[in-house]
Amino acid sequence: MTVISPLAGRRAVVTGASSGIGAATARLLAARGADVALLARRRDRLDALREEIEKEGGRAVAIPLDLADKDAIEPAAQEAVRALGGVDLVVNAAGILLPGLATDAPVEEWERQIALNLTGVLRLSRAFLPALIEAASPAGKVADLVTISSIAARQAEFGTSVYAATKAAVSHLSRNLRLELAPRGIRVTDIQPGMVETELLSGSELGTAWAEDMKTRIDPLTAEDVAEVVAFTVARPRHVGLPEIVLMPAKQV
Repeated sequence: MTVISPLAGRRAVVTGASSGIGAATARLLAARGADVALLARRRDRLDALREEIEKEGGRAVAIPLDLADKDAIEPAAQEAVRALGGVDLVVNAAGILLPGLATDAPVEEWERQIALNLTGVLRLSRAFLPALIEAASPAGKVADLVTISSIAARQAEFGTSVYAATKAAVSHLSRNLRLELAPRGIRVTDIQPGMVETELLSGSELGTAWAEDMKTRIDPLTAEDVAEVVAFTVARPRHVGLPEIVLMPAKQV
């Protein structure tokens, strides 16, 4: 009996694909049959992941992109569409968390989080909308726009005010994009994970201390846990949508 991969024929773009949730998602989508464009800043890591996927029999292309560089997004999107022969699945997984208090956090760190977590997602999503609309146009076809937000979008966590604000904005953006895109056959999904053990918190002393404290109290999610939810969501039949998913460690409240 021939086994058909659940995502065979899908053409996916994953941002933040050099590490963490982005890398795990790209790896899993490829393993389940999708062709994947890997977008992130670090070319060496993208190339390593591309080689790994190809050794497992998948297909991937590496496209270096800094989402904070507004002039680079449209060319990268065009390159991905050309390389894959179209795009019917976009996963916005890139993000940055720079913990700090409103009283003393550098304003530049606020701006970096806004530029990547919010403005970058807006620009990237818009750049791929023509391809998603085209992919969803034929009868029976499906297209997905997935954004990795955070539980911080709906609950407060000390020292993450700007990060939480960007994620709340992204989650509400997803709700409103669904109003626009659902009639055109594009499913929009906002995934809000709780604590995930990734590199996200490794860039500062406060972030590292916070992450270590969380690990002593809960068993954090892994990047692979989140990737499984993404892959499950986009493999649903065309008429099934999962607009908003909260994914939490069992011990996190």
